[in-house]
Amino acid sequence: MVAPARRRATYDDILAAPRHQVAEIVDGDLHLRPRPAKPHAAAATALVGELMWPFGRGRGGPGGWIILLEPELHLDADVLVPDLAGWRRERMRSLDDGAYFTAAPDWACEVLSPSTARLDRVDKLPIYARAAVGHVWLVDPLVRTLEVLRLDADRWSLCGTWADDARVKAEPFEAIELELGALWQDVALPAR
Repeated sequence: MVAPARRRATYDDILAAPRHQVAEIVDGDLHLRPRPAKPHAAAATALVGELMWPFGRGRGGPGGWIILLEPELHLDADVLVPDLAGWRRERMRSLDDGAYFTAAPDWACEVLSPSTARLDRVDKLPIYARAAVGHVWLVDPLVRTLEVLRLDADRWSLCGTWADDARVKAEPFEAIELELGALWQDVALPAR
């Protein structure tokens, strides 16, 4: 017996998703997940705060970026919602009133959680590479790590991995020193 052809998810599936869930299309499959848990939300919020003033506003740093929380990216047939993404202003001068972005960001950040880490690492990284996203950060607030990846041709290179309260200059935001401890200062470590 021949298995029926797999139905590829469409944007209509995203529009029909419950409003309390994040919907993405990854390699033709619809992925639904609840809104981020507290450690995830705290790390993402702290990171956007650390980057917005020096890079988005140019206060204490070089400026030159548009940085957003949870933008909806339409990258060919895939629809991804990274936790944060940034575009260099020379590529995106301003934002129109559209609901999503078709221009790939220059940087994306995925804040890992136990339920999303595999999707973020295994399924979404190749899509970001195909779309020529220059850098991806993987932040894990429960183990308190930052991994910085740079796209070299069509492969990811690990620029560095830092943990706990390290102070780092991480591509593409190496113009400032980032205090990692700020990302999880309000996050209690899970019981072991």
